[in-house]
Amino acid sequence: MARIFKFGDGISTDAIIPGRYNVTTDPAALGKACFIEARPDFATGVQSGDVIVGGRNFGCGSSREHAPMAIKAAGVQAVVARSFARIFYRNAINIGLPVIQCDAIYDAVGDGDPISIDIRSGGIDVDGKMFQGETPGPVAVAIMEAGTLVDLIKTRGWAAIEEVS
Repeated sequence: MARIFKFGDGISTDAIIPGRYNVTTDPAALGKACFIEARPDFATGVQSGDVIVGGRNFGCGSSREHAPMAIKAAGVQAVVARSFARIFYRNAINIGLPVIQCDAIYDAVGDGDPISIDIRSGGIDVDGKMFQGETPGPVAVAIMEAGTLVDLIKTRGWAAIEEVS
C-alpha cells in the first residue's frame, strides 16, 4: 500500500532538489538527492508508489525540470497538492509525473497514511476517506501513460496531442 509523505506550503524546486545537484539529468542521482536538505530521510524512506501530499504553491521557484524528475526517480507515484506552481505542474506532466490538485485532502491526512489514487478520475482514497481531485485532463493523461511528452510524440507523433484535446 502506498503511503503519504506530507509537506507544507511553498515547497520550492530548490527544496525538492538543491541547485548543486542539478549538474546531472541522471534519474538515479536525482532520486537519491530528492529533498536531501528539506527532509533528509525522504530518499531512503520513500518506496516505489508512495505519494507526496503538499500544501499551496507546491514546486514554486525556478523552472528547471530536475525537481519533478527527482520526485519521479525517487519512486513517487504522484503528487497531490492544494495548488501547484504553474511551471512545476507543466514540467511534471511533461516528464510523466502525475499531479493532482485537491485542496480538501490536506487537512484530513497525515504523514504515513495509506493512499490510493486513480489518476484518470482524480479519485483519492486515504484509509477509506474519499476525495475528489481535479483530473489532469486528456492530454496530460496521454503524456503520463506514454511516459513523457517526448515519448508520446515519438510513438504517436505531434497529432497525438491534438487527438485527445
